[in-house]
Amino acid sequence: MTGSRSTAAVEWLTSAAPDPDACRWAWQRDPQGIVLLPAGKLWDVLIVPGALGRPTLDVLLRLVGRPGPVLAALRVRRTGFFVPPGTASGWAGAGARGCGPGAGIVVPRPGRAAGGVRWLAPPDGSGTLTDAGLLERAMHEAAGAAAGSARAPRQAARDAGRRRRPDG
Repeated sequence: MTGSRSTAAVEWLTSAAPDPDACRWAWQRDPQGIVLLPAGKLWDVLIVPGALGRPTLDVLLRLVGRPGPVLAALRVRRTGFFVPPGTASGWAGAGARGCGPGAGIVVPRPGRAAGGVRWLAPPDGSGTLTDAGLLERAMHEAAGAAAGSARAPRQAARDAGRRRRPDG
């Protein structure tokens, strides 16, 4: 991430903090550190189970090229997609959990990984977020592809078994 883009991303993220100066100071003091930022003000976050997170991001990248920010929590295998405020309260299904007002999101400084959390798609500083409808479409497409991949070896084994049966 370039310097000016990183600076813009830091400013955008810290603007959600109750005390933006304290947030900046925490990242300056410990660049490998993380801060807890509130959801619901500038964004909500939809947390997707790990097996579906990266494939969903891959679909989004194919569909839009540049989605909103996406975080990965490596230890717990979860992926967080930053979506417009209000999305979490209306979200249901697909195994995702919404984090909106009252929830805190663990966030590393843009361009850095810290505490098992890293940016898969860092914020660009402009406030770009992933459209919830597009995210849902991407999740369904990723889940469908995963289900198809899981069925293929079983179907091939069944087909092979049918060919081995003697006629008669």
